[in-house]
Amino acid sequence: MNGIRKVNAGRATQCVWAFFVSTIAYNYAGHFAYASETFNPNFLQTSGGNNITTDLSVFENKSQPEGVYVVDIWLNGTFVETKPVNFHSRQDASRALPEPCLNVELLATYGVRTTAFPELINDDKGCTEITVIPQASATFNFNLQRLDLSIPQAAMQNSARGFVSSEQFDEGITALLLNYRFSGAQNKALSLSSRDNDSQYLNLRPGLNFGAWRLRNYGTWNRNSLSGGNGKWDSLYTYLQRNIVPLKAQLTLGESTSPAEIFEGVPFRGAQLASDDEMLPESLRGYAPVVKGTARTNAQVIIRQNGYIIYQSYVAPGAFEITDLYATGGSGDLYVTVKEADGSEQTLVVPYASLPVLVREGYLKYSLTTGQYRPYDNAVEKKAFSQATAIYGLPWNFTLYGGTQAAASYQSVAFGIGKNVGRFGAFSGDVINAWSTVKNAARTDGQSLRVRYSKNFYETGTNFAIAGYRYSTRDYYSLPELMDTWRSGVSSSLREQARNRTELTLNQNLGSAAGSVSVSLLREDYWRTERRMESISTSYNNSYKGISYGIGYSYSRNSQNATRTRSYERNQIFIFNISIPLDRWLSNSWVNYTVAHSKPGNTSHSVGLGGTALENNNLYWNVRQGYTTAGKGNSGSVDGGYRGTYGELTGGYSYDHDMRRLNYGVEGGMILHANGLTLSQAFGNTAALIKAPGAGGVQVTNQTGVKTDFRGYTVTPNLTPYRRANVMLDTTTLSSDVDLDLSTQSVVPTRGAIVRATFSAQIGGRAMMSLIYQGQPVPFGAVVKDAGEQNKQIYIVGDEGQVYLNSLKPSGVLQVQWGKSSDQQCRVNYLLPEKKSENGIQMLNGVCQ
Repeated sequence: MNGIRKVNAGRATQCVWAFFVSTIAYNYAGHFAYASETFNPNFLQTSGGNNITTDLSVFENKSQPEGVYVVDIWLNGTFVETKPVNFHSRQDASRALPEPCLNVELLATYGVRTTAFPELINDDKGCTEITVIPQASATFNFNLQRLDLSIPQAAMQNSARGFVSSEQFDEGITALLLNYRFSGAQNKALSLSSRDNDSQYLNLRPGLNFGAWRLRNYGTWNRNSLSGGNGKWDSLYTYLQRNIVPLKAQLTLGESTSPAEIFEGVPFRGAQLASDDEMLPESLRGYAPVVKGTARTNAQVIIRQNGYIIYQSYVAPGAFEITDLYATGGSGDLYVTVKEADGSEQTLVVPYASLPVLVREGYLKYSLTTGQYRPYDNAVEKKAFSQATAIYGLPWNFTLYGGTQAAASYQSVAFGIGKNVGRFGAFSGDVINAWSTVKNAARTDGQSLRVRYSKNFYETGTNFAIAGYRYSTRDYYSLPELMDTWRSGVSSSLREQARNRTELTLNQNLGSAAGSVSVSLLREDYWRTERRMESISTSYNNSYKGISYGIGYSYSRNSQNATRTRSYERNQIFIFNISIPLDRWLSNSWVNYTVAHSKPGNTSHSVGLGGTALENNNLYWNVRQGYTTAGKGNSGSVDGGYRGTYGELTGGYSYDHDMRRLNYGVEGGMILHANGLTLSQAFGNTAALIKAPGAGGVQVTNQTGVKTDFRGYTVTPNLTPYRRANVMLDTTTLSSDVDLDLSTQSVVPTRGAIVRATFSAQIGGRAMMSLIYQGQPVPFGAVVKDAGEQNKQIYIVGDEGQVYLNSLKPSGVLQVQWGKSSDQQCRVNYLLPEKKSENGIQMLNGVCQ
């Protein structure tokens, strides 16, 4: 029924035209391959004696009518984008060939060296002749609605695979932004070892976009009734940032953290100009980490970085994995605390992946930073400093890098070299020499040596990276270590200085049927103290016919004293889990079993049932029942969440021997823009605002729970900056009286941009109309359009004078034409019934006069 559509949504007419051209034009072409093709319209006459014929001259020579077509544009065999293109006729000998209207600016965004061809200019219609470029051509496949552009490589910019021209970058709209996340819990004590308490955590990330400028803030509020009941507010950073495209860099003014490839990342308040690798094509580019752990009970997980709480949530017993950490603009290890329901705590440290410093030949990566040191502890003096780093790619797979830091009480110089040694992997090594003056102490100097190595063993499926740090002298201080000794009101306060630090991460793929193994290790000790920190975790995971299972082990040890009478806090957990899908009995659901043994501690068993529901899996739920030894007894929980257009709601209830807990949470975002306020799911730093007025309740493709609101607006939450993204609406979710001219929009956002993806919604009735002229059906191939809207929408008549129409007003006049003479056109008045049909398509008869 809907195969007959308007020309400016050319895909809709594909079936009719394909049948028409293939059965007539190509049959003639097959017999007379070199003859001029002519359609005989008499073949289209009906058996009822209708002598009305259609002027088919426009279809000769395998042509198509002029107009705007929505086409897929391919350049040298690579898909570029989908967009409307105007096709207009030009005279070529005796043939009228509709040609695509392409302008010079568009070709430049595709990477064509337009300045190398002076004759490549736009005419009075805003179109250029692509054939000005030698051996260039544009070929349109009408049946596939595909426009192939063939441009010789010599006429293209010398760009890498994945290159996107900066002329296509979209700085986005002016808008006020806010992301929020609020969670809380009420705990009721059931034993003497526990106390009633309640806690709340709020995470706010407001922002403002104006042109290329981005103003951002990251703030958290945390409250616990056991800590006096007063909430504590922390501002992690506030900065103003913009991209400098010619320099492939970001300018940051305000609070941020310096790059950490060479020196330890330094939190600062000031200014920074640093390379932005995201501007490079993907093929020329060389991280928030994934946090994994195990909970013995219904536990609270708190993640700190640089002293700030950056994440807080609640998890059920068993293994957990946190992948939705927001980038904090900084670096540093993540300190994870798992607060169990019985009051005990376990801690683990998740290091940032530290890979060798390598860049491609000829590429310079740099950073310039100046400002004040921004400590977490307000008692530390905010002393001024500057930092400069550079990384440059040399021939023969070498990389040279270095930098310097300078402050009134500190100077350092770094030098390093990296090398890609092919099948042996990649490594880098560097040395830092620092001159430090601790408050009220003499000047000292020290050195730090570092070696890093990484390798993918494709033959065995192994990937590992190892980084070893050795601070070779007692008098070496990093800049943050030295700054933290300068405290107000005291002579000095010596911070622990790391002496040896070793990191190891290993992932081994054992084959498609044997699963995978992962191991991570972190060990660090310090000068002037006997404290030592160790953390080890390993796991094995596999699946068989949809059944997934795994075992894991984690160990952590932290010494408590700074003397030789060292005492340790040790935690060990062994865990086994298995998950079995129940799709044969209950769709989108599974049952799982977990057993965990902790030392010191106990053994816990739990069985759970979980799944997702609703059309787009918006709703997720879990029910669990467990038992723990050592007198802890039974435990259980029920929790779930709903992810919709306006955000995400979560909630749950759990109990065990010591406590009952009710937890809740809400997360979402909002954008205030020129067209009003749009509520949405929480979105990343770069997103798209969808504008489709009149098309409310339309699902966004590949986005769980994201639909346009009642006004036709919504947000696509996460886009990659400087990369082309296709924002698509699912046309199957349109209401019966709404059609879209285009269901896909291509955008290329810059970092932090909120780009607008505008969709034109045609609102009106749908009808299948049988057109009668002089007692006979209007001929096949006749063109129908609204008499009051010139060329905006065009429809094609099918068999027996039937035509599918959409976006109709309640009443109106249609103009029908099948030739150029006056007796080959007519008009029909129509009136849509007030009562709509079940499928939304009205069946009408129209008398053409």
